[in-house]
Amino acid sequence: MTAMDIDIGHLQTWIGQTEVAHDTVTPVPLRALTATLDRDDAPIAPGAPIPPCWHWLYFLPLHRQSAIGADGHPPRGGFLPPVPLPRRMWAGSRIDFLAPVTAGQALARTSRIEDVRLKDGRTGPLVFVKVRHEIQADGRLAIVDRHDIVYRGMPAAGEPVPAGVMPPADAQWTRRIVPDDVLLFRYSALTFNGHRIHYDRRYVTTVEGYPGLVVHGPLIATLLLDLLRRERPDARVTRFAFKAVKPIFDIAPFEVCGRAIGHSEAQLWARTPEGHLAMEASATLA
Repeated sequence: MTAMDIDIGHLQTWIGQTEVAHDTVTPVPLRALTATLDRDDAPIAPGAPIPPCWHWLYFLPLHRQSAIGADGHPPRGGFLPPVPLPRRMWAGSRIDFLAPVTAGQALARTSRIEDVRLKDGRTGPLVFVKVRHEIQADGRLAIVDRHDIVYRGMPAAGEPVPAGVMPPADAQWTRRIVPDDVLLFRYSALTFNGHRIHYDRRYVTTVEGYPGLVVHGPLIATLLLDLLRRERPDARVTRFAFKAVKPIFDIAPFEVCGRAIGHSEAQLWARTPEGHLAMEASATLA
């Protein structure tokens, strides 16, 4: 498929579309993610703040089983535009934490499609969709989470893998992560993510052409924030941004790294088993 085959005008009619969802910060997902991250914390008490980005445990996509496609995703053309490219990736986010979200609170999320753009990339057309999520906790705006979603085609047979980018060499903190299929399954279950690239090895290798199960982008981002929390447990994150650079697979351990920049910022990154940059991130601290 080429860029000329994509009706970008039709896809851009989704700009401005909104969706409202409601949820409650219930305790079981919080305890489950604590266990999945291999933490021994006491359960988060009612009224206590949840860690940054743990709001991703809520507002889960509860599509009926009969509506799920062959790749494990729901069909396109609902809230998100029906982009006719097979691969979809959550490429990054910019998140402002304006007020604490605490266990037990009632949440309301208003989502809006902000932009849809078509670009002709090195390996074919790319469609970028920007989504803004505003989350209110007990009626107060608490989080603004902007998602960048990228759609692309399948790689051609024999297409070379892009060269990797080297990450920073001055990490103050490093943690080794073993991304086995149990970890990926548990995170998929926690986020009700049916995308088969994260748990179906036959599908991901024979259909998608990846060498192994793909580690979820938001899981890597959560592990970066977890590293920061382990090293700076008293710091409060007021802003977090991340960008996915290169995929990580479950075939070898990888590393999450970081360093402090003064007292109010932290630079974070994930490093592939080959030593390349997989994700870059920054956090503003209070």
